[in-house]
Amino acid sequence: MAEGSEGEKNRTMKRILLIINCLLLAVGTAGGPLVMRLYFLRGGNRVWLSSFLETAGFPFMLLPLAVSYFRRRAAAVAAGTAKPSPVSMKPPLLAASVFIGVLTGLDDYLYAYGVARLPVSTSSLIIATQLGFTALFAFLLVRQKFTSYSVNAVVLLTVGAGVLALHSSGDRPPGESVKAYVMGFVMTVIAAALYGFVLPMVELVYKKTKQPITYSLVMEIQFVMCFSATLFCLIGMIINNDFKVIPREAKTFKHGEVNYYVVLVGSAIIWQAFFLGAIGVIFCASSLFSGILIAVLLPVTEVLAVIFYKEKFQAEKGVSLFLSLWGMVSYFYGEIKHEKKMKKKKSSDMEATEMPEKGVIEK
Repeated sequence: MAEGSEGEKNRTMKRILLIINCLLLAVGTAGGPLVMRLYFLRGGNRVWLSSFLETAGFPFMLLPLAVSYFRRRAAAVAAGTAKPSPVSMKPPLLAASVFIGVLTGLDDYLYAYGVARLPVSTSSLIIATQLGFTALFAFLLVRQKFTSYSVNAVVLLTVGAGVLALHSSGDRPPGESVKAYVMGFVMTVIAAALYGFVLPMVELVYKKTKQPITYSLVMEIQFVMCFSATLFCLIGMIINNDFKVIPREAKTFKHGEVNYYVVLVGSAIIWQAFFLGAIGVIFCASSLFSGILIAVLLPVTEVLAVIFYKEKFQAEKGVSLFLSLWGMVSYFYGEIKHEKKMKKKKSSDMEATEMPEKGVIEK
C-alpha cells in the first residue's frame, strides 16, 4: 500500500513538473521569435549575436541547481548518508550533453539567420515542419510508438504548416532580395530538421544513461548543453567581430541605446525558458510530445506577430491555427484514452494475481 501511495505521489509530482515545463516552453516558443525579430526590425543585424543569446541565459540555471543541491545535501545529512556531489553527471553523460549542445549552437545560428530575413509568420510556419522530423527521428532513435491519434496529430500539424506555405511567396519583406529570402528559407528548413533530430537525441540520452534521471540531473544536462551551444556561438561572434560592432549598433537602435540592451537581455531570458521547457517536457513525457507542443504554439506566435508587427493574417493562417488546435486535441485525447486503457489493464492484472492467493488461503 505504501508503494502504491509513493508511486501516486511521484506521478502527481511529474504532472506538476510537466505543467510548469509546458508553461516555460509556451513562453519561449511564443516570445522568443518575437523578441529576436524585434532586434532585426529595429536596426540589429548580427546573426551570431542573436544565436548566442538563444542559450546565453544558462547562468540563470545556477539558482535552481544550487537550491536542488542544498536540498539533496540536507536530506543526506538528515538520513546520515554521504553528502552528495554538487555535480551528479558522469563523464559519458557529460560528453553526450556537450555534443548535443554543439548541435544546438549550430541550430541556433541557422534559425537566427532565417529570422533575420523572414517575417515571423513565415519562419514559424517553416519551423512547424520540425514536428515531422521529430516524429521520424523519434521512431528511428527511441522507437517511439505511434497511435492513430498521434499520427493524426502529426498529419494535421504538418498540413497546417503546408497550408501556410501556400502564401509564403508574398511575405518577402520590402527591400529584401530574392536571394537573401531564399537563403533564409533554406536555413530555417535545415534548422527545423536539425532540432527535430536534437529532441529525440535528448530522449535517447535519458534512456541510455546508466544513472537515475532526476529533474535535478535534467537541469544539469540543460546547463551543459546551453554552455556548449553558447561557447560555439561565442567563437562565431569573435570571428565575425561582433563585439566591436555592438556599441555602434546600440547607438543607432531605433528604440534607443538602453532598450537595445533590454532587448538582448530579454531575448536571453525568454529563450532559456524555451530550452529548459523543451527538455523538461521530454523528461516528463516524450520528445514527440515536446515537438507537438512547439508546433501547436507556433500559430500563437503568428497571431502575436500580426498584433505587434502588423503582419498580414490571411485566411491560410486561420486554417492553420484551426488544424493545429485540432491536432493538439487529437493527441491529448489519444493520450487520455491510452492512460485509461493502461489503468484498466493494471487493475485487471492485480485482480488476476489476487485470485490465486485467495484460493490458496481458503484451501
